[in-house]
Amino acid sequence: MNITTIARQLYFNRIVKASQAYATIAGIEKVQREVLCALVRKGGKTLWGQEHNLTAVGSYEDFAREHRDVSGYSTFRPYVMRMVAGERDILWPGITRNFAQSSGTSDGKSKYIPITADSLKLNHYRGGEATVGHYLNQYPDSRIFSGRSFILGGSFANELSLPRGVRVGDLSANLIANINPLVNLLRIPSMDVALMEDWTEKLPALVEASINQNVTNISGVPSWFMTVIREVIGRAGATTIHDVWPNLEVFFHGGISMAPYREQYRRLTNPERMRYIETYNASEGFFAVQASRDSTSMLLLLDAGVFYEFIPVEEIENEDAQPVPAWKVERGRVYSLVITSCNGLWRYTIGDTVKIENTAPLEISIAGRTKHFINAFGEELMVYNTDRAIAAVMATTGCEIANYTVAPLYATGKTRGRHQWLVEFVVPPADIARFASLLDAELRRLNSDYDAKRAGNIFLDPPEVVVAPEGLFDRWLALSGRLGGQRKVPRLSNDRHIIEQMLKLID
Repeated sequence: MNITTIARQLYFNRIVKASQAYATIAGIEKVQREVLCALVRKGGKTLWGQEHNLTAVGSYEDFAREHRDVSGYSTFRPYVMRMVAGERDILWPGITRNFAQSSGTSDGKSKYIPITADSLKLNHYRGGEATVGHYLNQYPDSRIFSGRSFILGGSFANELSLPRGVRVGDLSANLIANINPLVNLLRIPSMDVALMEDWTEKLPALVEASINQNVTNISGVPSWFMTVIREVIGRAGATTIHDVWPNLEVFFHGGISMAPYREQYRRLTNPERMRYIETYNASEGFFAVQASRDSTSMLLLLDAGVFYEFIPVEEIENEDAQPVPAWKVERGRVYSLVITSCNGLWRYTIGDTVKIENTAPLEISIAGRTKHFINAFGEELMVYNTDRAIAAVMATTGCEIANYTVAPLYATGKTRGRHQWLVEFVVPPADIARFASLLDAELRRLNSDYDAKRAGNIFLDPPEVVVAPEGLFDRWLALSGRLGGQRKVPRLSNDRHIIEQMLKLID
């Protein structure tokens, strides 16, 4: 008996059928208003709720009026640190013991995102269920429950000053540590291996833990999982990962775009047997999942403890810009995402931009980070532009990349401004100059602002590509304290701070 068939029906009734209720604008508005009402009812019992008069809120319109300000992390930091210290009822009812550590903010301090008991139950784990449910609905022939899930996670931070019982680390570490013990019967590696901090020790342990297992599905960040898969293939003396895990059928991925890595995964797997499902699972919440095999856009999870608002990307710098709710977004527009959530973040800008691909059902794609772009010369280059350009050029040249980052190079007395690309290749192109030329042409095709600035070499010179030595990006991550399965290199920067650090490592 294929137990996946039984599970599919359970997931369909709990997840997929429920999502059909908000496939219309009216349905979206109804469920989101209900979510906000539940959040406000609980939030009114907190210090934040008292300070912002949440007990007087009876509707979205009341909420927008009483809680007018949209805030970044700096506003929440003092409240979060009181939660870390053990105080109760600060941003969310009760005491919070788990926090997801993000890489940092403009003041150089780490961000601690609260992971409350409600956010685990209503959001993160529900998002995981939605991912599996929508996958099984798309692929009735699946047998993922006939084997093991290989979940690649991060680790907890080694912060000796934390109060007893408080755990800070990667989101994935917090999720693994709090997961239902029954789930451990279906996943690998063991918790001890999954939470190892030293990646040089963790990688061989991951290979040892997985090489002889019946792995049917994998979950993690594409760049890091590729390293693991290559190691497993090498250890087994195999050609593809399906020679080692013959029943592997799906990769649930997120964190970074798959586009620059898709061709490499095609070579490492049997493409006819491999499926890919994108998820939007950030430290601040599990927001969306790919729900259709015919589209790469993701369905926003509207009943998972998060109320969504959106600020048009062109108004991000406007302090008086007011967000719009989910039922008023416009198809094709790019917005900065604002959340109110059961982790205690109220009208919080998470720093991501999303493009509305469809309004009913509400489907999105990730456009990039609000701070990860280049607009040094009026070109307004976004991460989704560069990811797609890289993927196209790799397909044309046959090269493969491990990582890249881009920053502006400003004009001097002899040169105009240009973009400097630092690229680490797995398989380098035969001709770097041709690679750069093709990259430039593809960016011009994808982005009209970039094209206008490049026209005639009047405002912007062609891009410069610097080849990074093998392992450079991992060295930078390690020196920055970010090496691990959930950490990522910023793709685009509007200044040269990050790229200069890496160039110095080359020197």
